[in-house]
This record gives sequence, C-alpha cells and structure tokens, in this order.
Amino acid sequence: MKIKTVVIVEDHKLLSQAIEGLVNSFDGFKVLYLCSNGQKLLEKLKFQKNIPDLILMDINMPILNGIETTKILTKEFPEIKVIALTVESDDKLILEMLKAGAKSYLLKDAEKEVLETALNHTESFGYYHTPKISNLLINSLNDQEKYESPHLKEREIEFLRHACSELTYKEIAEKMYLSPKTVDGYRDTLFQKLNVKNRIGLVLYAIKHKIFNINIK
Repeated sequence: MKIKTVVIVEDHKLLSQAIEGLVNSFDGFKVLYLCSNGQKLLEKLKFQKNIPDLILMDINMPILNGIETTKILTKEFPEIKVIALTVESDDKLILEMLKAGAKSYLLKDAEKEVLETALNHTESFGYYHTPKISNLLINSLNDQEKYESPHLKEREIEFLRHACSELTYKEIAEKMYLSPKTVDGYRDTLFQKLNVKNRIGLVLYAIKHKIFNINIK
C-alpha cells in the first residue's frame, strides 16, 4: 500500500499535534509536517520538496487564512487535495472555502472515523462531504443557477453518470471504451457548459437535474 502524505495547517499547536497523532494512526497515511498558518505552508512548498497528497486546512488563522491559502494552492499546486478542518460552520464561509478549491469540509467536532473516511474518500474519489454540506451545496446551486440548462449530448450524460460513481477518470474511459484523453475532453467540456470547476460540481449538477439519484439522509 502506498502511503499518502498529509500536512496539517493549524495555528493551535496542541490541537495540531493531536490531529497529527490521529492521522498517523490511520492505515496508509503519514503526516509530513505541521504549519501554523498559510504563509509558512507556502514557504515550505515553494522549494518543491515534500509536496503532500492532502492538506488538512484550518480557516481562521493569522497572517494568511485558510481561504486565501487554498486559492493559491488551487492555482499553483492543483495536485494537492485540500480538506477544510475547522470550527467554522457558517454557510457563507463554507461556500467560500469550497469555491476557493477545498475538496472536502469537516468540522473539528467530527468523530475520528469521519476524519479517516474523509481522508480516504478525498484521496480516492476527489471529494467528501457530510449530508449537511451536500445539502448546502445543492441549495447554493439552485440559488445561483439563473440560466437555461444547456443541451447535453447522450455521451456527455453517460460520462456525467459515471462521474457520480467511485470510478476514476481512467476507469470511466475504460468503461466507455474511450481513451483517457477523450474522457478528459468530456470533462472539460462539461466544466464549461455547466459552469462548474470540479468533479463535485458535476455531481451536484447531475443530482439536481435528476441525471443521477442519491439518497441524502
């Protein structure tokens, strides 16, 4: 099993160390280092050494907060998956963090098992959200959608359904008997057509328009 590396960005040292201990106890995960704010993280990353697979990111931090840091990471290090881990439960802040590029969003009162699930799902499938966050995103999509739904081709709809599954893009290509490059083309076209920026947006669009059905309890 390949070990997935994690960096924790948290300004409270004791909490940061406690989270480190939890993550290191999970099978397949190892904490590379701790940072007390976004600026220190970016200073570490600019040398292109010890680039992590995942980052657990607090929002409210001094010098450079989690939202601004995530925006920079999304632009300069898109391969890194950011999971927000914070006490902030305000809907506006949640949406700002997700729009900045965070793949998942957890509150610090989450159970240990939820954190482990979030790490595994984010690494394997690209995102993880609790039912509360999923409902918030769907409602936000309803509020923001002010244009007529674009016409989707049959193969685009097929790809969209597969994108809602646990399949990787490579596995989707195999299932559709297409090259990975062609599937990437479908993805990028749908990003533009549906005005979304990532796989989470594709999934939410598919749920809203009943292209894919899911029971959220």
